[in-house]
Amino acid sequence: MLKFLNFSLKFVIIFFVVLIFFVFSTLWYFSIGLPDYKKLSNYQPPISSRVYSEDSNLIAEYALEKRLFIPFESVPDKVINAFLSAEDKNFFRHPGIDAKGILRAVIKNIKNISQNKRLEGASTITQQVAKNFLLTNEVSMKRKVKEAILAFRIERAYTKERILELYLNQIYLGQGTYGIAAASLEYFDKSIKELNYSESALLAALPKAPSKYNPYKYPEVAKFRRNLVLENLEQNKFISKKELENFKQSKLKLKRRKIEIVNEANSYTEEVRRTVKDIYGFEKLYSQGLSISTPLNINYQIQALKSLRKGIEDYDRRRGWRGPITNKIKNKNWEEKISRYKLDPTLKWRFAEIVSSDNNEVRFKLINNKNPIEGVLSISNLKWSVPKKKSVKDIHKVGDIIFVKEKNKKWFLKQYPKVNGGIVVLDPYTGNVLALVGGFNFKTSEFNRVTQAKRQPGSAFKPIVYAAALEKGFSPNSIILDAPFVESQGVGLKNWKPENYGKKFYGPTTLRKGIEYSRNLMTVRIAKILGLEEILNLSKKLNIYEEIPELLSVSLGAAETTLMNLTSAYAPFVNGGKKIEPKLISRIQDRRGKTIFQEKNTKCIGCDKFINENIVLPKLESNKEKVLSEETAYQMTSILQGVVQRGTAKKLRSLKVPLAGKTGTTNDNYDAWFIGF
Repeated sequence: MLKFLNFSLKFVIIFFVVLIFFVFSTLWYFSIGLPDYKKLSNYQPPISSRVYSEDSNLIAEYALEKRLFIPFESVPDKVINAFLSAEDKNFFRHPGIDAKGILRAVIKNIKNISQNKRLEGASTITQQVAKNFLLTNEVSMKRKVKEAILAFRIERAYTKERILELYLNQIYLGQGTYGIAAASLEYFDKSIKELNYSESALLAALPKAPSKYNPYKYPEVAKFRRNLVLENLEQNKFISKKELENFKQSKLKLKRRKIEIVNEANSYTEEVRRTVKDIYGFEKLYSQGLSISTPLNINYQIQALKSLRKGIEDYDRRRGWRGPITNKIKNKNWEEKISRYKLDPTLKWRFAEIVSSDNNEVRFKLINNKNPIEGVLSISNLKWSVPKKKSVKDIHKVGDIIFVKEKNKKWFLKQYPKVNGGIVVLDPYTGNVLALVGGFNFKTSEFNRVTQAKRQPGSAFKPIVYAAALEKGFSPNSIILDAPFVESQGVGLKNWKPENYGKKFYGPTTLRKGIEYSRNLMTVRIAKILGLEEILNLSKKLNIYEEIPELLSVSLGAAETTLMNLTSAYAPFVNGGKKIEPKLISRIQDRRGKTIFQEKNTKCIGCDKFINENIVLPKLESNKEKVLSEETAYQMTSILQGVVQRGTAKKLRSLKVPLAGKTGTTNDNYDAWFIGF
């Protein structure tokens, strides 16, 4: 008997030694090559960056994952209680692994196997953090062991609050949303602080299977799962039985989130996106939750887009109708042809098929429309498209595919223009870009004709030449000869002979009149007298050009620049001679609200020494470089007013607004400009 007891004791000791050795060997084996859990201390979930207008309206959003970060201290107890009840009720008591939960799951899974049901897991929130952040979704015993080891390590390294913060901001909750803050807005259009227990329970029901329990697609299944979470909340004493019954009986009250992003600002926000990406990089822009404030004025932006489109369409229509997009009867591949057109939704143009036409009207039906809609184009709207000695029926055939637009319950014929353009509106005192339109249709072309297109400014450059002349002692009443001018271009080359528009000469003329009527020969003579170096130096100071050839033709706007550069160069005429830098970004903040970039237009003199008893107050001083004298700026403003009152821009007098500015055209009217204030 004694021998048997000795043998049994030895066997038990050896068994436990072997078992301990096996456990430690297993843990050691699986610990090799584990990811570094310490990186969680600095981990910040990728969240959306947002762009705002001057009045704090959302105008763009950039994200790899739709997520809004929310710190643990801002998460309400209702949401925390709901997630703990659904996922890990012992979270604040276990060391990373829930032994009771595992035992309960094993017992339940024995029943599930016998009943051929889906097996249940027993992962804690800490284990899910380990899996989501450091491991893969591979279903294997190896991964589960690694997950458990990492869970113990994470619990020793971080507080429960930090672990829960990571989990609640990282999890996928369906509808493309990550984290509780984004999901709350997506399903209820509410901040998480406004959620009740029923809504919190629905969010907590989603991590298990976001697609399966999607309340928009499967409301009954989602409600059933929500009610299970509510029952857990009652069992854990977070809600009473009466509250449980009331919540269980309540319907799912969903409200889709509506983000009113201003599509008219696409050119502006794309320029902001490119700028921020160049400064901070792609990863920071798309995942670090930057809050980007801009000086964009939404009303100015919408009106600028409307004005540009109207001007381009009017110009295009004056050159006549170029025919339909295609004809459905003659072209079997008509659908492929219209699919090539990518129309900006702000255009509100529709594809239509002509079903009948006579000399008074055209009848059509909309294409690709759920409900069959028919309309009529009246003769008054069709006149521009019908040449003389032709009838409406001759031009607009049955089967023609055309563009139409409805406005004030009337239909209008549209034609996609061959010309394009841009508009920029900026504050001449601060440089704030208040509106920017880079083209007719952003969907077709993201190329920005304000910042990226380099074109010859033509006569729009002349005010820079005249400003340089005023700086060097000329005055508005200085007499300049308007007569033929010949310049040698070198051996074997033809002489350069510039001409005025209309090929006329006007003799001795005042400098003021030279700008008002945009006289080329006077401008060239001034450039010759001054010397090109003076004009080129002023151009560089104003950031119009970086490097340009020293040719007299430059004085007539022959060198290329951008609309943004030339427009900002006019600002010193308005602000007393100070150079401005165009600004599309006012401030950038990181995810926690810390300002990481702010545009400063002024410096404060005496702010560092100011105390309340001090009689001398601090002064705000502009830090802008002075490029023109105040006298020159004043005279140029007066002269450019004359361009509108008497000169090449006199058509603008009909606006009855005090305006100054300058027109500019290049050879054969290939480019046309107007810059004014």
